[in-house]
Amino acid sequence: MRRRTLAALAVSAGALLLAGTSAVHAQTAYPTRTVKFIVPYAPGGLPDSVARLVALKLTERLGQSVVIENKPGGNGIVAYQALLQSNPGDGHAFIVSDGSMLSITPLVNKAVPYRVGVDILPVSLIARSPLFVVAHPKTGVNTFREFVDLVKAKPGEFAYGSSGIGSTHHLTMEAIKASLNLDLRHVPYRGSGQSTPALVGGQVEFSVAALPSMAGFVANGQARVLASNAGARSAQAPDIPTVAETIPGFDLSVLVGVMAAAGTPQVAIDRISSEIAEVVKNPEVVRVWQKAVIDPIGAGPAGYAREIERENAAMARAAAAARLKAD
Repeated sequence: MRRRTLAALAVSAGALLLAGTSAVHAQTAYPTRTVKFIVPYAPGGLPDSVARLVALKLTERLGQSVVIENKPGGNGIVAYQALLQSNPGDGHAFIVSDGSMLSITPLVNKAVPYRVGVDILPVSLIARSPLFVVAHPKTGVNTFREFVDLVKAKPGEFAYGSSGIGSTHHLTMEAIKASLNLDLRHVPYRGSGQSTPALVGGQVEFSVAALPSMAGFVANGQARVLASNAGARSAQAPDIPTVAETIPGFDLSVLVGVMAAAGTPQVAIDRISSEIAEVVKNPEVVRVWQKAVIDPIGAGPAGYAREIERENAAMARAAAAARLKAD
């Protein structure tokens, strides 16, 4: 009897060992095929640029290709639908986006089919990039303080351009206006490809823009950078002050992160998150992003969730100031 019992225990232990080995193998085997990053914008914007460089480096580290699929439309809703169609439950499809599909889209569209933390899960906060308040030289403004003083002295006489109603560019200036009681007209354009030339051409006196799109004009004296919309000065542009230095707590900088559909295996979330945390330390990545004023972060799901919550609250306040209404 004792021999039979010991034999049974040995068989059980062997089975457990084999099961454990299989589980470890399953975890280390991820990913088993191409990983897809779905970007809810056309090629060329900030999320797309960040996603492409990260995908390149992840391909080197994962041993499987990481490809980009651009799915613009519906302010992120089309990308979410593509995620569901591409995700058979094995964690090989993700969304890479800024936070607008989480913070702004639900504010302007009552039919949003996803809820943060329920239908769509934070995986990794890749990077943060500020936008900048800029001025045309004809205004004579060189600092954010001078901008505030000029607009207050001549209410309603100046206009600012944005990349569109409900964009982070738009909400940044509306939040500034509400906080400082400024009277400044809004002229929405279809993207920075229109708003930047409008500022340079003097059609509007002020604008909110990404620094890379303005860098050449700033260097040529055709535009002046006044302040960033981040909560702290960017390590990539430490000489540029922040709006938060005038309005304490102000932070509407752009977050770019990876998100997964509900039901994505934890092993996939953990692997992608941990690998991105290493990718953002890569000297080549740091060098490329430094030129574009993109600050690498690499925070995991919990850290990203906290930033999403903070950003959503800030955007809700800005949207209220801009009187945005859900359709």
